[in-house]
Amino acid sequence: MNYAESDEQQMIRELVRDFAETVLAPTVEHRDSNQQPPSEEWQQFLEYGLQGVTIPEDYGGSPVDDISESIIVEELSRVDPSFGVMFCVHVGLCAKTISLHGDEHQKSKYLPRLAAGEVGAYSLSEAGAGTDAAAMICKAKLSEDGSHFILNGEKMWVTNGAQAKILVLFAKDVDHPDYGVKRHGGTTAFIVESTFDGFTVGKKEDKLGIRSSDTCTLVLNDCKVPVENVLKGIGNGFPIAMNALDNSRIGIAAQALGIAQGAYESALNYAHEREAFGKPIAHHQMIMSYLADMATRIEAARQLVYRASWAKQEHYENGGRRHTQEASMAKLYAGDTAMWVSERAIQVLGGYGYTKEFPVERFFRDAKITQIYEGTQEVQRIVIARSLK
Repeated sequence: MNYAESDEQQMIRELVRDFAETVLAPTVEHRDSNQQPPSEEWQQFLEYGLQGVTIPEDYGGSPVDDISESIIVEELSRVDPSFGVMFCVHVGLCAKTISLHGDEHQKSKYLPRLAAGEVGAYSLSEAGAGTDAAAMICKAKLSEDGSHFILNGEKMWVTNGAQAKILVLFAKDVDHPDYGVKRHGGTTAFIVESTFDGFTVGKKEDKLGIRSSDTCTLVLNDCKVPVENVLKGIGNGFPIAMNALDNSRIGIAAQALGIAQGAYESALNYAHEREAFGKPIAHHQMIMSYLADMATRIEAARQLVYRASWAKQEHYENGGRRHTQEASMAKLYAGDTAMWVSERAIQVLGGYGYTKEFPVERFFRDAKITQIYEGTQEVQRIVIARSLK
């Protein structure tokens, strides 16, 4: 495996870095403070043509390799992790899931809209079904005339939930023979539009970090979803959800990598500018040790993220084995690295690191979620251990 960046990957990195530094950086602190989603920034992002990188060209997309996809998330998150996860959910959990599991009608109807920039989302978790996704209680029942399903319940922690026009959402079909027999029995994946009757946006979460990311509850009150919007058949949703998590864990690992890189660069720049005892603190042995360890852990995380990205592409293109282990390893290590590096970055800046004058305090807050969503670090260790032979 050769992870040396190709000319195309280098071009993508430079393109995304230009967008992040010229468009996201000037507004990121304001949006974080005001919990303001990057709606205007998303419209500017569409001009770069990267919103369809997981969508085939036949449906209006501009596909890239999986390492390039991770590079995009990494570079966005190096400046604005909230925008990074918005992109990650749109291209990964929503668009890629429809691309992988949708029929021709579904792909023709929804992928061009997502490729054009309509925001996508993904809804699996509920109040009592986060880590234990099979415990969901959101119900789906076929209408009497058989034309649509009626969904009832509440979904939680939905990234892009208030902005999304198209969502991949999971509920249990109460008439399925496995409902109530198996823990995940009847779990079905639906493509839901925000304009469907009975669909409303509920509570917006007031979060510690990624505060510019739109996270909310969705309320389904007799929400009508056409039968043709069932992905891959009734009762087949749980494998779709688990496959989507394999993919999205790599995206979150790339987000964590970007957070670590951004925090490290802030600390490095400050260490070369700040002087103490007659020389830049970057030349003091303890700070040198911090910076060296930060750089090393980031590079190790990067190798795990790119390896997992490569394994994902091998799985889908060449029939390789599932990339579950690689995805969990990348997410586990990169998430811990983001927390470790951002905490050390605050220490390098001292009192300034504890203020909003520098971005390291925001990176520290943003980093924590990478140890939680898409499966906690404890879950990743269970997944990895079960894969060992």
